[in-house]
Amino acid sequence: MPILSFSSNDIDVITGKKTRTIRKAWKTPLKVGDRLYCYWNLVSKEKMKIFEAFVTRIEDLSFEELEGNDELARQEGFKDSKDMLKEFKKMYGGRLSPLDKFQIIHFEKIDISQWKGDKIDEKAMISKRADILFDSGKFDKSTMCYDAALRLDPNDIYLLNKQGDNLSRLGRFMDAIECYDKALDMEPDNIYILNNKAIALLNSGNINKALKVSNLAYNYRPSSPIVLYWRGFILEMLGRYDDALRVYDKLIVIDGENPEVWNSRGNLLTDMGMLAEAIESFDKAVEVCLDDSEMDAAAINRMGNAYIDLGKLDKALECFNKAISLEQYNIDFLLNKGVVLMELGKFEEAIDSFNKVLLRSPDNEDAFFLKEECLEYL
Repeated sequence: MPILSFSSNDIDVITGKKTRTIRKAWKTPLKVGDRLYCYWNLVSKEKMKIFEAFVTRIEDLSFEELEGNDELARQEGFKDSKDMLKEFKKMYGGRLSPLDKFQIIHFEKIDISQWKGDKIDEKAMISKRADILFDSGKFDKSTMCYDAALRLDPNDIYLLNKQGDNLSRLGRFMDAIECYDKALDMEPDNIYILNNKAIALLNSGNINKALKVSNLAYNYRPSSPIVLYWRGFILEMLGRYDDALRVYDKLIVIDGENPEVWNSRGNLLTDMGMLAEAIESFDKAVEVCLDDSEMDAAAINRMGNAYIDLGKLDKALECFNKAISLEQYNIDFLLNKGVVLMELGKFEEAIDSFNKVLLRSPDNEDAFFLKEECLEYL
C-alpha cells in the first residue's frame, strides 16, 4: 500500500491543480496503476487522509538531473531548483547523492465512492483547511480551498458566505457579491450575508446600493448590533450625519460595552464639529476597553486632534503619547505629537519627534520644515 505524505500548505493537491509530485524512488519503485493513499502531515498529530489516487505515469531521473532544473522546480511549485533541493534535503535528512534515483509521479484522484481504505468527509476536511488559512490571513490560498469545497457542494450557504468574505479581503468585491447573491437566493432573510453584501458594495464604491441592502437587513432585524454598526457607517459615508448619529445612539443602548461603537460615534461627532461630545465618546471607548490591546490607536489620535481644536494641548499630548505607545512607528501620530510640543514651547522634544519621522520617512517635507522651524528657537 504506497503512502504519500504532503505538507498541509500544499493546497494545490486538494484543489486538483497539482496532479504530480517528485519523490525519491523506493526499493520497490512505483509503477503505473499503483493505488496511492495520500495524507497531510503523516508523521505528526495533525495527520489527515486527503484522498486515494491511481498512478497514471512515472518518469525516472537521478538527483543529478534535478540539480539546476529550474523549470521542473517551478512546475512543482518551488521558486527555483535551489528552493526545491533545499526541501528535498530537509525531507530526506540531507542524505542525498548525485546517483540517487527519483521518480516524477503523475496521479489521478479516485472518487471517494471507489476508495478501498477509510473514507473521509472530503468537504469538511477542505472547509476546515480553508477556515484555518482564512483565519491566518492567507486569503489567496483559502480562496482556492473554498472553491474546491464548493465544487463538492455548490449550494452550501456557509461556504458561499465564507468565500464571499475571502474574496472581499482580496479586493474582488464583485466576485464576493456574486457569492453572497447565490447564498441569498436560498436564504434571502439571512441578515449576516445581507450585511456582508452591503459591506462589499460599500468597498466597491456602490454606497447607495450598500444602503439599500443594509435597509433589507435592518428591516429583518432592527436590533442587530452588526447591522446597526455598518448601517451607521454607510450613512456617514453618504454624508447623512444626523441619521448616522441616531443609529450609533441606538447601538450604544444595545452594545454599549463595545469600544468600536464609541470610537465610531466619536469619529462621526468630530466630523460634525461637535468636539466636546466627540471627546466624551472617545473617553468612553477607553473606559470600556478591557486592556490596551483593544484600544484603537487611530481613535485616540483623533481624540488628540479634537483636544487641539479645543485648545487643550496637554490633553492632546497625552492622547498622542498613548497612540504612539500602541503604534510607535506611526508617522502621523509622531507628527501630531511634534506639533503639540512646538505649541507648548518644548522645541527640543519636538525635534526629537520629527527626527523619528525622518528616520522612517526621510522625504517627509512636513517633518523637515517643522524641525527647521524648531531649530530657529534654540
